[in-house]
Amino acid sequence: MSKINIVTIVGARPQFIKAAAVSRAIRAHGGITEVIVHTGQHYDANMSDVFFEQMHIPCPDHHLEVGGGPHGQMTGRQLEKIESVLLEEKPDWVLVYGDTNSTLAGALAAAKLHIPVAHVEAGLRSFNRRMPEEINRVLTDHASDLLLVPTDTGLSNLAAEGITGNKVRLVGDVMYDAAMFYKGMASEPEWFGSLGIERGAYVLCTIHRAENTDDLARLRGILQGLAEAGLPVILPLHPRTWGTIDRAGIVIADSIRVVPPVGYLEMVWLETHCRVIATDSGGVQKEAYFHGKPCVTMRDETEWVELVDAGVNVLVGANAKSISQHIRASDAVDCSLQLYGAADAAGKIVNAIIDQPTPANGAHA
Repeated sequence: MSKINIVTIVGARPQFIKAAAVSRAIRAHGGITEVIVHTGQHYDANMSDVFFEQMHIPCPDHHLEVGGGPHGQMTGRQLEKIESVLLEEKPDWVLVYGDTNSTLAGALAAAKLHIPVAHVEAGLRSFNRRMPEEINRVLTDHASDLLLVPTDTGLSNLAAEGITGNKVRLVGDVMYDAAMFYKGMASEPEWFGSLGIERGAYVLCTIHRAENTDDLARLRGILQGLAEAGLPVILPLHPRTWGTIDRAGIVIADSIRVVPPVGYLEMVWLETHCRVIATDSGGVQKEAYFHGKPCVTMRDETEWVELVDAGVNVLVGANAKSISQHIRASDAVDCSLQLYGAADAAGKIVNAIIDQPTPANGAHA
């Protein structure tokens, strides 16, 4: 039997970490060859050769260097360059992850060339069409031939949109695979000891969504809520957000320790040693659960509704009082429910691709 040839499209550091788990499963199986394409959507200074080596991630075979600019421009430029790679590589499948512009561009380029598309993290919905990620998710799912779904909720969402049948597979969440793989490699940030904060006695916070960082009223509410939480807060902050805070003259409380952005392994360490996580990140919401930490989500909705239903995550928006109250009331969570599978999603993804019949004549299913 000839090997299946896959082109994997990724454009941001979290996607590389997810793709690394699947790449390990691909190499272990031996029946698939993989070419990795980095669109360059997110420039990350941490993604050096050392990053790939330490994280056991295969280096990209193609660097497209398409980042920055408005959403339409970025997606269009990515689509054009991805199409050229696909014409050169002639893969049997194109594999895309999540909900970035790179995800949509990869799916569209493949679909227009009649190359089957497999979508990891299919079926997620926030039901907020103002989010670019929501548009990317929906369109990618409807362009895909194999939908690799992390949760039962994802299955229900797809069924409501008429996407059912053998091309929909419940595989669990590949982020759980990654969290368990990297947990033993996690490293304490060099600066942690200088903060004078005890392990297990701090809030770990991340803020990055434009709805929070570009809206001064929401940003003020979040920072006020963190200041009133009664615990020291570690806040890795992007320079762009720090600039917004500085220009607006917002004074950050002494209890909030602003630090530079951290690498993934440092983030895992901070997650495993905090008391509670406050975030607006979809990925960090899940990582909180994986590491047994309560999560206070500073958004008005989430695509990970099963965490809210299970009582391990709470949506608080940007309301200062709600943020501080829920941080104070947080307690250890039960993570034995296996909401996201058993950390074996990568192997199931590989098997699903191998088992899935290729659409006849390369036509889209």
